[in-house]
Amino acid sequence: MDPVTLSRWQFGLTTVYHFLFVPLTLGLSWFVAFMQTRYYQTKDETYYKMAKFWGKLFLINFAMGVVTGIVQEFQFGMNWSQYSRFVGDIFGAPLAIEALLAFFMESTFLGVWIFGEGKVPEKVHLTAIWLAAIGSNLSALFILLANGWMQHPVGYVIDPATGRPMLNDFFALVTNTKGWLFFGHTVTAGLAMASFVILGVSAYHLARKSNVDFFKRSFQLAAIVGLVAAVLVIIDGDSQGKYVYETQPMKMASIEALWNTAQPAPFSILTIGDLSGKKEVWALSVPDVTSFLACNNLTCAVQGVNEIQAQYQQKYGPGDYVPLMVFVYWGFRLMVTAGFLMALLAILFLIAMRGDLTKAKWMKWVPWVIVLPYIATTSGWIVTEMGRQPWIVQGLLKVQDAVSPNLTTVDLLISLIGYVVVYGALAGADFYLMKKYAILGPDATLTESVDVAPAVIGAQD
Repeated sequence: MDPVTLSRWQFGLTTVYHFLFVPLTLGLSWFVAFMQTRYYQTKDETYYKMAKFWGKLFLINFAMGVVTGIVQEFQFGMNWSQYSRFVGDIFGAPLAIEALLAFFMESTFLGVWIFGEGKVPEKVHLTAIWLAAIGSNLSALFILLANGWMQHPVGYVIDPATGRPMLNDFFALVTNTKGWLFFGHTVTAGLAMASFVILGVSAYHLARKSNVDFFKRSFQLAAIVGLVAAVLVIIDGDSQGKYVYETQPMKMASIEALWNTAQPAPFSILTIGDLSGKKEVWALSVPDVTSFLACNNLTCAVQGVNEIQAQYQQKYGPGDYVPLMVFVYWGFRLMVTAGFLMALLAILFLIAMRGDLTKAKWMKWVPWVIVLPYIATTSGWIVTEMGRQPWIVQGLLKVQDAVSPNLTTVDLLISLIGYVVVYGALAGADFYLMKKYAILGPDATLTESVDVAPAVIGAQD
């Protein structure tokens, strides 16, 4: 109940909630742009309906992402003022570019796409949705470059007067391997999430033989993109693991619950620790696999938690440098399991496309696949952020030193409860709107009037 712990809970809550919307926005933007392009190329009305229908869900999700994202920036100054002072000279550049270029780019051209139909030339209207999609992904890029710097600081010097880092190499910041690995992983995860949302909604309608041609096309496109995206997510995740091995050895050891250095290092299938979370009681593992994941061979050494802890104490001073193992260990396994399940299901869906999906009894269960990408992205983000604890900036600033000094427990309890209530209401509103328009189907999205909704529902019944 101390201010540091409550601040971590509050930021974790708002960040995870915000990140529920980001990947879907990134992924759906490309789908909508592609569908709009196909309509202008073929003049096929089905593609027009697809762009409008999936665009409606994209817009609902985008709006919620913007609202929750603004809260993140306020918290930097409110709860984490010491952190803001520390990283201000570094983060000023990428976050300014994100706000002034990428965010205004996506919001402006999204407005042109929404309100410019029939009022601007077709090529301008089509270009607008592509620029909105590019802007959304550029926005993610500069935020992830900033986060990549927190994980692996580069391109800076320490100001001897203030003890804070100052940017001296902008090129090093924007080419930071960590940030680009994050970006690739996030974009492909977004495509995977959008694919499985489309698969789930399409399956719902196909099981009810509603708008069959429309949802068959959507299902097939999503299955193809979902398979490619899931495979790319796995490949990119493997690259991230190797980079974590090089730059954040404590995170690597915590992901595997590897307490002592091993050469070669086994991959843990199941590890049970004691109540302290600091000691292994029993483990089931596969020999050599972690060595391969870390450095592409079966013989390399992987440092264990105990050895790294001793090194960090010698380098940074007394303290506990081990992250909360249970979240990092199980978060990684949830992420990997969900990712492989998505790839497998995409293959099965493509095979099933050879038959008549409307006659497949199992289609009524397919909408549940929507939860898989949310499990994967949420658990992956938790692994990324909690795996570097106690650092908020790896090797430079600890979480306990980043919180605002004047916060009290009462202040934080009030704000935390407030966020839970408000975000709970927003979650309910978002779920209601997404479910409403997903169930109504494509015809309801051809008009903005809510008066047609009862008629559409009656027609479907």
